[in-house]
Amino acid sequence: MSPEEKPAAAPRSLAEALRVRDDVSLAALLRSRPDLVTPVPTDLTQLATRAGTRASVVRALERLDRFALQTAEALAVAADPAPYGELLRLMAGDEADPAVTAALPRAVALLREQALLWGDDDRLRLVRTARELLAPSPQHPSPTGLGPTVREATAGMSPGRIQEILTTVGLSSTHDSVSAVSALGELFTDRKRMAALLAELPGESREVLDRLLWGPPYGQVTHDPAAHLRALLDRGLLLPTAPGTVVLPREVALHLRAGRAHRTPEPVPPPVEAAATHRPQVVDATAAGQALAALATVDELLKEWDEGGPAVLRAGGLSVRDLKRTAVALDVSEPVAAFWLELAYAAGLIASDGAAEERYAATPAYDEWRELPTAERWARLAAAWLSATRTPGVVGGRDAKDRTLSALGPNLDRSAAPEVRHRVLTLLAGLPEGASPAAESVLARLRWERPLRGPQRDQRAQAEQRAQADQRAQGEQRAQGEQRARGDDDLRSRLARWTLSEAELLGVTGRGALAAPGRALIGAPEPSRPAPDPEPEGPGAKLPVHHHAPPVSAPTGPTGPAERAAAGATAARLLAPLLPEPLDHVLLQADLTAVAPGPLERELADLLGVLADVESKGGATVYRFTPGSVRRALDAGQTAADLHAFLARRSRTPVPQPLTYLIDDVARRHGQLRVGAASAYVRCDDDATLDEILADKRAAGLGLRRLAPTVLAAQADPAALLEGLRAIGFAPAAESAAGDVLIARADSRRTPPRTAPEPVPDGPPAPDDTLLTAAIRAVRAGDLASTTPRKSGPGGSAPGGELPRTGAAETLATMQAAVLTGEALWIGYVNAEGAASQRVIAPIRVEGGFVTAYDHTADEVRTYPLHRVTGVAGLADDAG
Repeated sequence: MSPEEKPAAAPRSLAEALRVRDDVSLAALLRSRPDLVTPVPTDLTQLATRAGTRASVVRALERLDRFALQTAEALAVAADPAPYGELLRLMAGDEADPAVTAALPRAVALLREQALLWGDDDRLRLVRTARELLAPSPQHPSPTGLGPTVREATAGMSPGRIQEILTTVGLSSTHDSVSAVSALGELFTDRKRMAALLAELPGESREVLDRLLWGPPYGQVTHDPAAHLRALLDRGLLLPTAPGTVVLPREVALHLRAGRAHRTPEPVPPPVEAAATHRPQVVDATAAGQALAALATVDELLKEWDEGGPAVLRAGGLSVRDLKRTAVALDVSEPVAAFWLELAYAAGLIASDGAAEERYAATPAYDEWRELPTAERWARLAAAWLSATRTPGVVGGRDAKDRTLSALGPNLDRSAAPEVRHRVLTLLAGLPEGASPAAESVLARLRWERPLRGPQRDQRAQAEQRAQADQRAQGEQRAQGEQRARGDDDLRSRLARWTLSEAELLGVTGRGALAAPGRALIGAPEPSRPAPDPEPEGPGAKLPVHHHAPPVSAPTGPTGPAERAAAGATAARLLAPLLPEPLDHVLLQADLTAVAPGPLERELADLLGVLADVESKGGATVYRFTPGSVRRALDAGQTAADLHAFLARRSRTPVPQPLTYLIDDVARRHGQLRVGAASAYVRCDDDATLDEILADKRAAGLGLRRLAPTVLAAQADPAALLEGLRAIGFAPAAESAAGDVLIARADSRRTPPRTAPEPVPDGPPAPDDTLLTAAIRAVRAGDLASTTPRKSGPGGSAPGGELPRTGAAETLATMQAAVLTGEALWIGYVNAEGAASQRVIAPIRVEGGFVTAYDHTADEVRTYPLHRVTGVAGLADDAG
């Protein structure tokens, strides 16, 4: 057999297994485990070492789907190494479950791809760290519920006791404990003989085994056990591990389980079921209405804070009282108010002003945002929500130090939020168009894709198993244990529920189904729409069921800035035709109200919002004119003539006479009094008006005194004086030091330029294709330099992978000789930053203290200073 035909030797380590992978396979590994590429490993040995570290393995296990994790758990209780057939028996059982049999190759391939498993099918090896994390121990029972093997459980047992067990079960005595334990293990794995042994047991003994069967496998016995327990101990079916503690050996449990490591293997993800179905046109129209309402709510929130919002707490965030006030102003519940606050904050529309007495206010970006078309404004909000890690749903909860989590405050970031939002919307996109999902089926699918995390998952499993062992006695403890164990483990489920409700509020979904703009937002393809379905809608309609969602490892949507911008533009394009055209008119009514039958043009909405108060919202907005609202418009620089002309121009109905009288009456008195800064003063050309003010008892708190017939001085500041006089029934105007009337401008308070909060990444970012190509090239190059055979000779060999060491003269002579012979050399090189590396080069030219060579490790021609070369050695003849 020629060397070319000789079969490749089985890998002896994870590094060797990685070495035979192609670049596509290495790229898949680095893409699925981005922590391995930061920083780029020097060679494949270092990559394998990093892939086996505890932190990296834990992170990789947490991202496995339930069946892949069950496969890893089964490997942890199998032999090391284990043939594929043994793994299949552990997963599919004696009955060879066809669904498990069909799904197992995919799970094994996934574990191999992520470097959690290596070796050929006849020698499957779980990486050591994963085995240590998943293998059973007294401190950390296996999620499978299996205990130690017979060999492990009898490690501390006396030889005499082992021989007694052999005699009881009908085996011949052996000359040593090792062969005795082997004989006992062979008995427990022999199905026929084991069935006969169990048939001898009384019913109470079988009940004990049944209670320990699915875990936890440990139980308590007294120093004088009952007869049915003694029968189990004498036959080795229960083995003592400590005084008063016994364990069910793994081989016995597997026989009783019909060979299965898991009670319920889950090879197929649970389907996302449709709860109701609607016509796509209805879904899109409903979502568009919600989108308009969302924009109106954010506008209303920011207008409330135009002249400065609430104060920032010392620890950061909004006080509970201010959150309640905001909820009342928006006419929503406090959790919903927290959502709108966090959405505006994530979009960069509000921030703290950074002043000494810090307050929240709108940012300059808010003014830019308001200038955008309606659909683009919504797309900007939706994109900010989709990528934000800040989670308004936790507002009102407690942090690790038992402090209340406040809206806009710290510690609201949950790095898993963007991934969960994308995944939930992707699952909705996989349903038939117009179908809304059953929430519980979405949660079940997410739990299958990302099971509960390692140690906490074990704790919950133990709590559930313990409760199953004695449900009546420990029912209450079980509920408490599960509640404690869930903690942040159930965060993904809560994030999913919040996503479904927030998407509806924002207009990403309509009636629970994903709308066309929302579909575009996550980069899902637009479905081809058939003719409208004449079938009735609602719970009685025939509901489709989604069985084939995208795989877990599929991309979750646009990842780069350019892709996100393109997705947002497409979403805005799809939303724009669904939105009604802004109206340029209102309907004035005789009861001092105006009705806006739809969204208004911005100029009309702005001025009407100053001139009148919003009385009710919905499909049509009702505004009410009051003396205070008219005075507010006059304070903003409008005159009575301006207001009359504005109403006549913008109303489709005649201006009612009561409204005309109201404007004229307020304007007649507006500005008759002037308030300025002395501490504050009041001046008026009519001294009788000042006499009336001084005589009013309600003005006593203002500290007024007459300075001149037409001037009063006050102890109160100008703002308090203005409010006090208005409360009495006057309509004063503020004036500047020059005596000019001050106009109260809207949108007057803005923070300095602020950037939107950056999302908190959930671990290292996924590498792009450029970085992956460069990283694989560097790893291959470093591996070539570290594994190329070298010639032995003076200074040529470096033990333990150290750099070669040769003198300057020898280095120069060897380089020059290699130029003539074309020989490749192995060199050690230290760059300007002091980083050392090994390289394989073919020298081309040596002159002026530099060597120009083709660098095999970098696959390009480079020039190196000779004084930075630590040494040189020739390559072995069979290095190729």
